Amino acid sequence: MPAETEVFDYVIVGAGAAGCVVANRLVAAEDCTVCLLEAGPPDYSVFLRIPAGVYKAASIPKFAWQFETEPNPATANRAIPIPQGKTLGGSTAINGMNYVRGHYDDFDSWARQGNRGWGYADVLPYFKRSERRTGTCDTTYRGLEGPLPITDCDWQHPLCESFIEAAHNLGLPRNSDYNGARQAGVGYYQRYIENGWRISAARAFLRPIAKKKNLEIRTGAQATAVLFEGKRAIGVRYVQGPGRPARKVKARREVILTAGAANTPKLLQISGVGPPALLADLGVPVLHELPGVGQNLQDHYMIHFIVRVNGKTISGRGFGLLREGTKWLLGRPSVLALSPSLVYGFANSRDLSSTPDVQIDVSIGNYSNLQERFPVLKPGFYQLRPHSTGFVRACSPDPFRAPIIQPNFLVDERDQRVAVDGIRMMRRLLDAPELQPLYRGEEMPGPSVTNDSECLEYAREAGLTSYHPCGTCQMGPQDNPASVVDDQLRVHGLENLRIADASIMPAVPSANTSAAVFMIAEKAADMILGRHPLPAMHYDPSDQVQRPKSAVQA
Repeated sequence: MPAETEVFDYVIVGAGAAGCVVANRLVAAEDCTVCLLEAGPPDYSVFLRIPAGVYKAASIPKFAWQFETEPNPATANRAIPIPQGKTLGGSTAINGMNYVRGHYDDFDSWARQGNRGWGYADVLPYFKRSERRTGTCDTTYRGLEGPLPITDCDWQHPLCESFIEAAHNLGLPRNSDYNGARQAGVGYYQRYIENGWRISAARAFLRPIAKKKNLEIRTGAQATAVLFEGKRAIGVRYVQGPGRPARKVKARREVILTAGAANTPKLLQISGVGPPALLADLGVPVLHELPGVGQNLQDHYMIHFIVRVNGKTISGRGFGLLREGTKWLLGRPSVLALSPSLVYGFANSRDLSSTPDVQIDVSIGNYSNLQERFPVLKPGFYQLRPHSTGFVRACSPDPFRAPIIQPNFLVDERDQRVAVDGIRMMRRLLDAPELQPLYRGEEMPGPSVTNDSECLEYAREAGLTSYHPCGTCQMGPQDNPASVVDDQLRVHGLENLRIADASIMPAVPSANTSAAVFMIAEKAADMILGRHPLPAMHYDPSDQVQRPKSAVQA
């Protein structure tokens, strides 16, 4: 049994993508000791290892925080499920495994907001350091020697090929590497799957160092407070289950929060760091006033279609499942080794060939209504840079209570416009001649949804999270009252406390967020160790620009 209070050089809270990377890089320094606390269990379940297990894993409370958003009139007053990973690897153990960095200007915009060293040229070497890209690629943009394998989809289907061809013929270029010189285009997703297995952050970054003597990994360890002496973080209090005795781990050098965009601000708030009015409502004494903690929540709002198609898609039952399992065991391409989303597109919702404002996401499979089960194409999209923002707030000083999560999806009228335009864009794609031999009809939204108000109502009633919450402890200069950390990821006004997860993003990237979290953690590790940043990498910005052909006016 561990002693009541132990001392390490660094204490990291949360073993998701960021926590695994930071732990890996600190432990490799050899002259420091690290304690990594994870509220969830080890990641031994087969549902966390086989890629197809994603359909089950996110619904298991043992492995995922079963969070929900607050009801919002802009989304039909629904509580939208937004599970987050709760095991070694965090959300990389339960997510869709797609690896998408974002557009170069996402990061240049972070730098323009006063965050030195966060422009695209600065962060590109950290993206490259994490990844081990397989296949043909431009090494100006891609890494070949990192711990995280990034592979291409090795399974194809006529529906996917027809959709890609349709998008291409309507003006969207084929793009074999949206993480390379240019983001815009259509093709197959890259993912962190290797030899048929999901490679989570824990598998890539934590397993190789798990037996190091200078690393202590504690699972089932729910952080209940960051401990302070004055304004200096000195450790973390945690418990290993409700009603269990509290334990403490102290940090000689720093406490590093990597618990994610929901749990990191909640932990700060119940520790006395945040907006004074909220802390007063919680009955938590104010240790440090920081109004931005929990503000600026951003996420991508996904709107899906369900389209009936001819022929077979993906079978997850009976003989079909047995056949695919045999293929998987033999190391052949199999649906068990797929990410849920197969085809991507970065496009403009009004003119496919102009600067992208949405990300298209296509999956295939079977769909059940009350009467029957039938094969479908399931295309969807989300706005790349939403304007609506929300908040995360602790609802109680009890660390085992879920936080209040309110993304405010579709509150901003500009987001509503893109939602309507995106629905019309998707119908242009689905009506393309390349898809007609396979097309049987639109199940959702359905032919009765035609005008703008009906399209918007469908978006309100059917949209879901893309599971990309971020921004709740945003990075920015100290003179910005909304910012929580500086460009070295140090919490404003406090000592020996950093945050290195999705919560520090000033704005959501135009992409799935896990790739950017890996990058943030890589960069954070160098900062924590006092190392000079990797040299900025030169690239040709003109390669990254999607040049419009003929924009359609509103």
